[in-house]
Amino acid sequence: MKNNIILLIMLLSLGASAQTVTVVDRTSLQPLAMVAVTNERNELVGYTGDNGVIDLSVRSPFSQVSFFLPGYEQSSLLRDALSNGQLVYLNSKSFNMQEVVISSSRFEESRQDVAQQIRVISRKEIELANQRTTADLIQESGQVFVQRSQFGGGSPTIRGFEASRVLLVVDGVRMNNAIYRAGHLQNIISMDQASLERVEIVYGPGSVVYGSDALGGVIHFYTKDPRYALDDDLRVEANAFARYGSAASELTSHIDLNLGTRRFASLTSVTYSDFGDLRTGGTGNPAFGGFGYRPVYADRINDQDTVIVNGDSTIQVGTAYSQLDVMQKFNFRQNERVSHQLNFQYSTSSDIPRYDRLTEPGGDGTGLRYAQWYYGPQDRLMAAYKLQISGDSRLYDRIRLLASYQNVKESRNDRRFGNDNLRHRYEEVGVIGANLDMEKNIGESEIRYGLEMYLNDVTSTAEVEDINTGELDALDTRYPDGGSTMNSWSAYVTHTWEISEQLILNDGIRFNATQLSATFIDTTFFPFPYSSIEQNNSAVTGSLGLVWMPAEPWRFTLSASTGYRTPNVDDVSKVFDSEPGRVVVPNPELSPEYTYNLDLGISRLFADKVLVEVIGWGTLFRNALTIMPGTFNSEDSILYDGELSEVVQLTNAAKAYLYGVSATLRADITSGFSAFSTITYTYGRVETDTTPYPLDHIPPVFGRTGCTLQLDKFRCDAYVMYQGWKRIEDYNIVGGEDNEQYATPYGMPAWYTLNLKAGYAISEKLTLQAGIDNITDQHYRVFASGVSAPGRNLYLTVRASI
Repeated sequence: MKNNIILLIMLLSLGASAQTVTVVDRTSLQPLAMVAVTNERNELVGYTGDNGVIDLSVRSPFSQVSFFLPGYEQSSLLRDALSNGQLVYLNSKSFNMQEVVISSSRFEESRQDVAQQIRVISRKEIELANQRTTADLIQESGQVFVQRSQFGGGSPTIRGFEASRVLLVVDGVRMNNAIYRAGHLQNIISMDQASLERVEIVYGPGSVVYGSDALGGVIHFYTKDPRYALDDDLRVEANAFARYGSAASELTSHIDLNLGTRRFASLTSVTYSDFGDLRTGGTGNPAFGGFGYRPVYADRINDQDTVIVNGDSTIQVGTAYSQLDVMQKFNFRQNERVSHQLNFQYSTSSDIPRYDRLTEPGGDGTGLRYAQWYYGPQDRLMAAYKLQISGDSRLYDRIRLLASYQNVKESRNDRRFGNDNLRHRYEEVGVIGANLDMEKNIGESEIRYGLEMYLNDVTSTAEVEDINTGELDALDTRYPDGGSTMNSWSAYVTHTWEISEQLILNDGIRFNATQLSATFIDTTFFPFPYSSIEQNNSAVTGSLGLVWMPAEPWRFTLSASTGYRTPNVDDVSKVFDSEPGRVVVPNPELSPEYTYNLDLGISRLFADKVLVEVIGWGTLFRNALTIMPGTFNSEDSILYDGELSEVVQLTNAAKAYLYGVSATLRADITSGFSAFSTITYTYGRVETDTTPYPLDHIPPVFGRTGCTLQLDKFRCDAYVMYQGWKRIEDYNIVGGEDNEQYATPYGMPAWYTLNLKAGYAISEKLTLQAGIDNITDQHYRVFASGVSAPGRNLYLTVRASI
């Protein structure tokens, strides 16, 4: 009996001494994992788990604990002041000096060790941004320019390069395929922003690590991964949100479900969005009259096309669409060294109206040119398998094998006003990809190397439909009707050498070989002087960078690199109308584009509170593809879709130069109040024997400035987004893609918007978000865009989790 009483007293004593605390974000109340906990002697006590929990019941005595997590302010508390089960709040900082990046080398490394400029958008930022689409999310960063031809789209521009000259990557798989065009590319919306864990934006050429297309930079999307159980119980987690936005009567809903055991985990994610016609701002500049509004639109009444007067010209009739995104991931942890992942992604949409074309006037300058112009459902399917192995071998410490298949379907459908023939052009691309990446640490050096292969198969069909009878007839295809293939093979090696604690060297080299084949069968519409196109290209690129940190607050970066882009099926073999009265015809003689780049960056941290970063860069663009006047069978004009059109074609005629500067300021003024500002300036010209003229895709100065207030359970952001004037004399009107026809006679006016957003965490499981974009209801249009931006937009989001 006496022994039982002693045992009971011991158990009660142990229970009384238990001291478990949970570390959470101050504003969102979300648990924080991997928080380092130290004592007053700066000795490590331990780390918080995935649930933010740590047990402070340790044998070694200590009186004070400190909680440290990169990107958050350090918090120190007396141990005796902490009760069992207490919440410890950490306040996030406006910058993270110890940020880890993956995109620069395909393996995790400290951002401080990388000479290249990289912007990371974290999961927390993504949720706080609370944007409609991934295009809006990227634009919200204030460091990427986004053009739009229609509301259902977005074409990112980085350092004066756009579309097929900016590489999009999702979970290590290239999204760019053989028909990514060089004009304006709206495919980024097929990436569901609600499924993202983080986005990494690499500025400047990424050709050494990623190959072709990465001239302006790389936007790498990392989706959420399934989470394993922490113990023997099944881990069940679910998150959902619903969002309403007034400018386009937006309704978006999302749900994801995580199921996990110690070795197996599954994540299912579904998002559906429905957008009505977009309302633009009502406060316009009277000097530009009705610029950017929608005074009339086309409708079909009693089997006749009719011009309808728009009762509210701020409503951009012909912008509505909907979208569905689904993701399914399975993780299997074979052992501590080996893991497997299956990754399935599917995105589809309704028909998406091509708004800029729907607003073009008729041939006589009155009425409308098109009664219908829309993209059919944009379907993107991806299936990928990833194998990861870690271990100490002679060849690698870590190895990753990634095999993928993608299927992309899109179509273009148009009908002239007053014409009963609806033209349908369909494209389908199948892409098989494989990546093998390895990392080996040798002394103070990290060597990463790998192989890559991508096989593209393009099918292009077309037909014309009589909308009255449903009768179908033959039509010329956008790409060769006999099919096209584009295959590439690459090998690369990169090296990081920590020469000292103050000096780090990055270098790398890549070899790439590409083979392209296209076959023309039916020459009824265009009697090409050739029946096929065959190309074999190769390229070698390299990079060299230095990071110098002479003293703790200072950081200097210097990097030199080359980039390349191999002509794809779209460049070499496409027939299409680039604008009214002009038709682009194939050019089998194209060769790769090259860039030669130099970057210089300086950053300084003041009192661990204020971070200032300035990066200047310059690029020589050689063998650049540009649209120039041409001939087809010795004719400088041909009939295309019933209209006599000037013949133009892509050629490697251009030599150009670009330079620019970007600056960032982030300041933690007090524990709960911070300020931020970004600004980007870009300049580009095409070289000639006489006077250089503007290079296209060069955005005017743009940026984002604002402040953030953080309180317990509450966060509020107030900020301004802005763009400078793009004068008409700075437009490229020599076959460029600046779309001067959608601007004013003077160019694209400068604009700014005032914006406010806030979030309140009712509990760890329930959060409300609300905001007002474009508070003053400004009417504006982003440079090179064919659709006006949203007017005043009130939105509300409810987030819940279990």
